[in-house]
Amino acid sequence: MITLKGVTLRRSAKVLLDNASVTLNPGEKVGLVGRNGAGKSTLFALLNGTLHEDAGDFHIPAAWRMAQVAQDMPETEQSATDFVIEGDSALVAAQQEVHDAEASGDGERMAYAYMALHDAGAHDAQARSQALILGLGFKTTELCNPVNSFSGGWRMRLQLARALMCPSDLLLLDEPTNHLDLDALVWLEAWLKRYTGTLVVISHDREFLDAITNVTLHIDAGKLTRYGGNYSTFEDTRAMQMELQQNAYAKQQDKIAHLQKFIARFKAKASKAKQAQSRVKALDRMDRLAPVLASADFTFEFKEPLNLPNPMLAMEDACFGYPPADDAPAGTPPTVIVRGVNKSVMAGQRIGILGANGQGKSTLVKTVARDLAPIAGIVTEGKGLRIGYFAQQELDVLRPQDNPLEHMVRMAREGLPPGQSGREQDLRTFLGTFNFSGDMVKQAVGTMSGGEKARLVLCMLVWQRPNLLLMDEPTNHLDLATREALAMALNEFEGTVMLVSHDRALLRSVCDEFWLVSRGGVEPFDGDLDDYQRYLLEEARRAREDLKAALKSPKPAATPAPAPAPAAPRISPEKLKGLKRDLGKLEQTILDVQTRKHALEAQLSGHPAADKIAELGRELAQVDASLNTHEEQWLLLSEEIEAAGG
Repeated sequence: MITLKGVTLRRSAKVLLDNASVTLNPGEKVGLVGRNGAGKSTLFALLNGTLHEDAGDFHIPAAWRMAQVAQDMPETEQSATDFVIEGDSALVAAQQEVHDAEASGDGERMAYAYMALHDAGAHDAQARSQALILGLGFKTTELCNPVNSFSGGWRMRLQLARALMCPSDLLLLDEPTNHLDLDALVWLEAWLKRYTGTLVVISHDREFLDAITNVTLHIDAGKLTRYGGNYSTFEDTRAMQMELQQNAYAKQQDKIAHLQKFIARFKAKASKAKQAQSRVKALDRMDRLAPVLASADFTFEFKEPLNLPNPMLAMEDACFGYPPADDAPAGTPPTVIVRGVNKSVMAGQRIGILGANGQGKSTLVKTVARDLAPIAGIVTEGKGLRIGYFAQQELDVLRPQDNPLEHMVRMAREGLPPGQSGREQDLRTFLGTFNFSGDMVKQAVGTMSGGEKARLVLCMLVWQRPNLLLMDEPTNHLDLATREALAMALNEFEGTVMLVSHDRALLRSVCDEFWLVSRGGVEPFDGDLDDYQRYLLEEARRAREDLKAALKSPKPAATPAPAPAPAAPRISPEKLKGLKRDLGKLEQTILDVQTRKHALEAQLSGHPAADKIAELGRELAQVDASLNTHEEQWLLLSEEIEAAGG
């Protein structure tokens, strides 16, 4: 187990943990919560060994294997699959030992090295890594793409897959959901529920914490408190404790006031001097209770829209996508992601936009936001439509070299919304309501944290006084308190909201209807978010099963391309019969190879001589490779028979 006894942790002069004591038992799934800057990442640094306690005792079992997500952006030409496989430290060590053993010529060492390689899961490492990659939202066509070909968010997903690939007794996850869509988040929840080691996770996603944690550690004012249960249980328990503490404090204050009143009244009277003195001593001995100091929560609101056109906008046979690249050959057609959209957005609607990764949610939002032009069809805007757009990548609407005040001044010059002032002092005051005060108004946006950038975008949205809010993953860098403030502001907003988010608590509290972007179209989704989660898991499972086998198919030799046809032609009954006969022979071959594999494993477990061990180890490696090849052939042949209607 992990134990902290009287631990003190400092960062420079600031005390982040003061005399903290807690015990974490093996197999517990722990949510680590607290305000930004409270010390969550510092505690992680203690757990992973990069920081040592300033006082007290910290213990973690020496034999425990630890895994965590690397925070650096990977730069490599390795394929995504190979990069994730390297996250299995036991497998990498076993591969290195095989290499060294073969170089040494020591037969016994080679035998043990091959056995260790087999025990480390070399035979299914590729399948395990690809299952993780696909689960986190990648396409099967991307499994062999170089890591450097992906954007920053997708590379961080690969870092997460690499951490999950590593066999571990302790898994540390710091904001693992930040770069995930809802489909990948649902998959990650299911994976973590099956994880058998000890998990410590920092997250600002309430439903994610509720789904996977059974213990909550709360850091506040240097104190570390353990609560049994998930985040919702913690909130309820803490609210009760704060109420009890406040009641006890109020009672004590009444008692102190009564004693002080008696002392002030009678301290000058000789007949009452002894009683007054005893009350002075009682006050001195009293263990003073601290008042409950509720931190000032960040709140904001959207002003009432000046007008509400109805409909806000209408889409007729609209197709959304991307124009050809600037360097594309002349005549290259645009890339269409979503087609045939016939929808209207009405005043006051609260629309949640759902869809698996890559289906076109952000493309739809960017087109409505005027960042992209429709590929085809008509998008008609209502008179007086004012759009407020929160982009998934904040820097799509922010300039890294400019400061918050420059952003506000530029918006004021572009056109003042009625009721807003463009004076610099008024803009400074407005920024202050979003916690941008003092020198922060002059700080370059590029040097700000993700949460600060997100808060600046919210500030700019509120100032613009929109009547249609387009929110594309607005919570990625927001803490729980700011997420609560956003949910309250959206619920009180009198205009229309279109929301893409993986934060299910936000979707549940804000949206009263859902659109599903899937298979190139946009349709209403009649179920709730629980129905959608089940839909996502089923879709992900089906996609992995169907497309994984297709990925393994060898590329056919170059032949004249057949004319396109609505459906694949059925093969002749004779050929189908031959395929089934080949499948039967292949199944028998696989059975024979498996029998040989079991026999070799049995011989190795019988402690043979050293030279025999080496020979058996090499043969077992060859048998494993042969078995993988035959199984891939079996999958390919089965798929061909199924496609032919057999």
